Amino acid sequence: MEPQEYDEMLRTLLRIAVQQDAINQDLRTCIQEQRDFNRQQVAINQDVKTTLARIETLVARMIASGDNGRDA
Repeated sequence: MEPQEYDEMLRTLLRIAVQQDAINQDLRTCIQEQRDFNRQQVAINQDVKTTLARIETLVARMIASGDNGRDA
């Protein structure tokens, strides 16, 4: 292999490595953003479950208090 070919191969490998580093950084950023979103979503889901349980309780009370034996 001639020195020029060797140098060109090294330059190409260096460009590939730099590009791969940029890709890896983008992926790390995306992963962190996804983790943050997932944490927020878990909190939202818990709030929804709590709200649903409260609504179910209120509806059950409304049905129980409306059903006083007058319907025969």
